[in-house]
Amino acid sequence: MTTATTTNAIRHYLQFSDFTADEYGYLFDRMAIIKKKFKTYEKHQPLTDRTLAMIFEKASTRTRVSFEAGMYQLGGSVVHLTTGDSQLGRAEPIEDSAKVISRMVDLVMIRTYEQTKIDTFAAHSRVPVINGLTNEFHPCQILADIFTYIEHRGSIQGKTVAWVGDGNNMANTWLQASEILGFKVHVSTPSGYEVDQSVAGLRSADSYQVFKDPMEACRGADLVTTDVWTSMGYESENEARRKAFADWCVDEDMMRIAQSDALFMHCLPAHRGEEVQAEVIDGPQSVVWDEAENRLHAQKALMEFLLLGRL
Repeated sequence: MTTATTTNAIRHYLQFSDFTADEYGYLFDRMAIIKKKFKTYEKHQPLTDRTLAMIFEKASTRTRVSFEAGMYQLGGSVVHLTTGDSQLGRAEPIEDSAKVISRMVDLVMIRTYEQTKIDTFAAHSRVPVINGLTNEFHPCQILADIFTYIEHRGSIQGKTVAWVGDGNNMANTWLQASEILGFKVHVSTPSGYEVDQSVAGLRSADSYQVFKDPMEACRGADLVTTDVWTSMGYESENEARRKAFADWCVDEDMMRIAQSDALFMHCLPAHRGEEVQAEVIDGPQSVVWDEAENRLHAQKALMEFLLLGRL
C-alpha cells in the first residue's frame, strides 16, 4: 500500500516559482516513473475517486487532452467547463465561483487570460489550483520542457537555453525556472516585445542575458526554443508582429551556431516558415513530439503531488 507525506496546507501551482529546486527534483523523478508505467501499460491509479475541474477561458488541444487523459489514467474523473459554462468574474464574482467549485471537486485547472484571475480563484479555493496557462505564465509547459531536456541530455543545471521570439508567458516562465534550477537563459526579442523582469518576479538578472541579435543568443546554447509570434488574445496585432519578428525565425543557421548536440523545442502549435523553419522543427535536433507528450506525464506527476504529497 502506498503511503504519502502530506500537510494540511493547500499547495497551488500558479507559476514556476511556487516550488523549490528540491521539489522539482522529486517531480522529475516521479515523471520518469509514471511515464515508464504508462509505456509498459502498468496501471497507476493513486487518484481513484478524485475529481478534476478544468476551466477553459482560452481554448486548447494539448492542455485539455493531457489533463483529461492524465486524470483518467490516474483513476480520477474530470469536469470540463468552457466560457459558455463558467465565465470567471462575469456571471458571478471569481471569489464565489472558487468557493462553490472547490467544494465539489478535489483539484482545479484553469486556463485563462489575466494571472490575477487565477490568483483570486486560488485565494478562495479549498483545493489545489493549477495554472494551465495565463497571459503571464505557462508553468506546466516549462515543467514538461525541462523534463524533456533531462530525458535527452541529463541535468539542465549549468546549461544555456536560448529563447528566440516574443517576451511572453513562456519567456517569463523560463526565466523563473532558470533562477530556481540554476541554468542560463539567452533572451532575444524584437524591440517593443521584451521580457518584463517585474512580471517574472526575478530576484536578480544573473540567470539571463539579453541579446539584440537572435543569432548571438543561440551561440553555444544547449537548447533553442521559441513560440508563435502572436499568442492567443493578441490576434489584432498579427500583421504588426509579422513585420517586427521577421528576423526571429529559428533557422538552420541558428541551430548550427548552438552546441552540436543542441535540442530544439516549441510548445506548439507551430507555424513553419514564421517562428521556425520546417527544416528545424522537423529536423534531427527537434524533440517537439516528445515535449508535447511529456505534458501528460509531467501533469500527472504534478496532480499526484498536489493531492498526495511525496509518495
